[in-house]
Amino acid sequence: MKPKIKLITDSASDIPREIEQEYSIGMFKVHMTIDDFEFDERDISNEEFYERIKNSDNMPTHAQITPFEFAQSFKKYYDEGFTDIIYVSLPKRGSNTNFSANIAKNEFFESHPEAEAGFKIHIIDSGNYTGAYGYPVCQAAKKIAKGASPAEVVAYIQDWADYAEIIFGCYSLEYVKRSARVSAAAAFAGEVLGLRPIIKIKDGISYTLSKVRGTRNIIPKIIEHAQADMTPKSPYCILYGNNPEQADELEREAVKKFGYPPEMRFQIGPAIASNVGPQTIGLTIRSKLMP
Repeated sequence: MKPKIKLITDSASDIPREIEQEYSIGMFKVHMTIDDFEFDERDISNEEFYERIKNSDNMPTHAQITPFEFAQSFKKYYDEGFTDIIYVSLPKRGSNTNFSANIAKNEFFESHPEAEAGFKIHIIDSGNYTGAYGYPVCQAAKKIAKGASPAEVVAYIQDWADYAEIIFGCYSLEYVKRSARVSAAAAFAGEVLGLRPIIKIKDGISYTLSKVRGTRNIIPKIIEHAQADMTPKSPYCILYGNNPEQADELEREAVKKFGYPPEMRFQIGPAIASNVGPQTIGLTIRSKLMP
């Protein structure tokens, strides 16, 4: 029997809506609240969220996607005749979403033992955020459309998850300070001294690579670190918030340095922007370092 694959991810992948719709990518939406306003990510525009966070003194909060939500979807796609579900999740080290999905998977097969013969649920820990797993999901959707097997798709996504890396900087420390991603004292010192950290995320862990003085040095330093880490000639993507002009600048400088353009751009949505702020710029690359 020819496999029928359902590819799913969650909204923190920041996949462009047009690609989600074109390839019918399933999307679990992160539940969020800012002040008294409750919403699911992607149910409002990024621009509306940026405006709300700008005008609020509070940081948005998240609610986990529940095992019940996963179980409902697994049952739905099983009933629709899919043979394989491939779900690419937020990293285990930063979220319980992957854990919830695995609980639902186990409960589904306990409740439907007859499904085990012809139905598989593949749950992949992305190990990263935003376009670092949004990109391979988009590519995987295209592979599925061309007839790739479940094993080929899973292997491709897992390989990217093993090597994916984000390098980014924030033009304002206000949001990372409010979200406790850095201590208030460190953020205050950075503001006073004009310092901005350049941060790497790999395997769900963030590292401060360096600090630059002045916002004009953020993009050159991001490119410097990316060039040192990335597999030569491998695809890379632009990450940005409410600053498309800075995304344009990053792309121009990256093309000069790397010699070829980015594969995609990803605008960070509410789930990611609530931690790093909308004035963020970065690259997602394929690291040359072994996982």
